[in-house]
Amino acid sequence: MTGVQYSLSGLVTVPLPPAEALLLFTPRGEERWVKGWRPRFPMPADDDCAPGTVFETDTHGERTTWIVVDRQEGRRVCYARVTPGSRAGTVTVTVTGDTRGGSTAEVVYDLTALSPQGARELRGFADGYADYLRGWQTAIAEHLSAPEAVTPG
Repeated sequence: MTGVQYSLSGLVTVPLPPAEALLLFTPRGEERWVKGWRPRFPMPADDDCAPGTVFETDTHGERTTWIVVDRQEGRRVCYARVTPGSRAGTVTVTVTGDTRGGSTAEVVYDLTALSPQGARELRGFADGYADYLRGWQTAIAEHLSAPEAVTPG
């Protein structure tokens, strides 16, 4: 037993209406702004965030399997994720509109370590979570301000 579990929550502002903002947090949507994010789908997935959709990523030297477990169209998506031998849990993104026509995305990671190494990785992730989400906000803003940016939708 590793004894390490975290529930981490933070906010990211997105200058798009909620339904468009949520598309940036789908597997293919993240490809637009997350460096090195390349989801692979073992089965064809026209709708990449339909419940039951499975995909894998190789980022930061780790392979992670993701499963879309729930979504509320235009508002929320929840993923289960497992990095074998390291950590497992869920990631939920819930988007709400703001008074300026943009959105706020609440990003919640509920993760449990699966090994001592996973516990170390998870502690480091938790310690840097606020910076991690600031990086998301910066990357999204840069993507949306790029002349060649194509907004989702």
